[in-house]
Amino acid sequence: MTLHKVPVSVLVVIHAADGQVLLMERADAPGFWQSVTGSQDAGETLAQTAIREVREETGLDATQFELASWELSNCYEIYERWRHRYAPGVTHNTEHVFGLKLSVPQPVTLSPREHLRYAWLPWADAAVRCFSPSNAAAIRLLPTRL
Repeated sequence: MTLHKVPVSVLVVIHAADGQVLLMERADAPGFWQSVTGSQDAGETLAQTAIREVREETGLDATQFELASWELSNCYEIYERWRHRYAPGVTHNTEHVFGLKLSVPQPVTLSPREHLRYAWLPWADAAVRCFSPSNAAAIRLLPTRL
């Protein structure tokens, strides 16, 4: 039995108090940079999904920092290259945006199956580097969240 991803996800913009943003380069799509993202597992709250995904993708314990829902969600068409991960006929995903504020940039431990490398960038540079329009838009909101 194949388990399909749930078409509900989180986007976690990890940032430092000075506005620097953590981006990671996808292992399955070199050149594609993003914030932490991941699908909700059955029975999880969105906050629990955010905490789990941050831990899995960066090694950071989100409960030790300021995790906040930005009360923002985006519905977008799933890229064709990743639709096989979802049940047949599923074409759209609803993404819920969170911010994770750290006092200063931290080194992270990447999951090698998910990401190749990371960078801390000023928020405007991070927004330009993101391949995902919704990720870039969320990062552009960061100055109002600092």
